This record gives sequence, structure tokens and C-alpha cells, in this order.
Amino acid sequence: MYPEADLIPLSALQHYMFCPRQCALIHLEQIWEENRFTAEGRLQHQRVDAGGSEKRRDIRQSFGLPIRSLRLGISGKADIVEFHLQADGNWAPYPVEHKRGRRKEEDWDRVQLCAQALCLEEMLDIPVPEGALFYEKERRREVVLLEEGLRRQTEELALSVHELMAAERTPPPVYTPKCDACSLISRCLPKDVGRKAGVEGYFTRMLEAP
Repeated sequence: MYPEADLIPLSALQHYMFCPRQCALIHLEQIWEENRFTAEGRLQHQRVDAGGSEKRRDIRQSFGLPIRSLRLGISGKADIVEFHLQADGNWAPYPVEHKRGRRKEEDWDRVQLCAQALCLEEMLDIPVPEGALFYEKERRREVVLLEEGLRRQTEELALSVHELMAAERTPPPVYTPKCDACSLISRCLPKDVGRKAGVEGYFTRMLEAP
């Protein structure tokens, strides 16, 4: 169990999975810049971030619900948690994460959703076997089964982020095509800094050679 003071933002899991350096720049160095993609995402989240609740037939919706897991050491807000009325009269939680773009092959969004489910399970002491990702570009949900493999991946990722934060060291840049969509590219400078590090490394190896 982690103490309250050591909880990391739930969003750090997705940042780390996208790029460990991005995660460190945001959560260690407190660097943030906005681009078109982040601005669109922020505007689309205004409704869910406002909080509150609604009820529609046999579904209750809670917006911007604070969640946490002391076991994983994470905390944050769930965009939407639906509570579905069951035959036995109980309400089953069903997390729904809103995303700006389209579905991805990578598990970045699924891990974030799974982390929310693990928080809800710990807080409410009830299984959360399924959730959904809602993509604004497609205007539809992707149902995500929160199976053992995804849960294990999420738990291991949370541990990796804690280790990164404890080390207090920002990883060096490594340029990949996804860097072009990152709002921090002008601060990270993956092409320039990465190339410089590569040249310095080359000369270091040459000087150390027998």
C-alpha cells in the first residue's frame, strides 16, 4: 500500500506508455505545452470535468468522479462512471473514458481505463469486468474487457511510473514518428538532442576503445 503523499496521477500511466520521457517532463519537471490535439481534448472534456450526475432509466452517470488505489499508488478522476442497475437491486460500476480522436492499436487508452476500473474495485469492493472508451471522432464506444493480461500490464506500468518518479531522472530523448504529434516536441527536441547524444556517445566510445 502506498501512502497518500506518494500517489501519482492516473494520467501518468498513459503518458509513460506513450513515452517515458514525456511522462518525466510532465510529472517530474512540470513542463506542459498545449497544441491543437491537447486543446481539442481539453474542450471535449469540459462536460465530464464539471462533475455532477444524471439518471437515465436503469443507469446512473457520475461525471468527474474522484478515484484512487492505494495498492497501485494512483489517483485521479474518471470521466464518467455509469452505475447499471442489476437484477438483484445492486448498482454495478462501468467506467467510460472519453477520448478526442480515434481508436488505437496500442493499449494506451485501454490501460488508462483499466486503471480506473482497478481503483473502483478497490474503493467499492465490487468486480468491474468491463468498461468502454468513447472516441469523439467516431462517435461510438469501444467496449473493453478488463481481462487478466490487461490488468497485469496496468499494474506493472504503475510500478514503472513509481520507479521513474523515485529516480527523479528524465530519460534521454529517442525520436520516433509519434513525436511529431506530441505537444512537448519543442521542449523535448528529440531530433536535435537525440542526435547530439548520439554524436557524443560515438566520440566517447572512440576514446574508450583500446
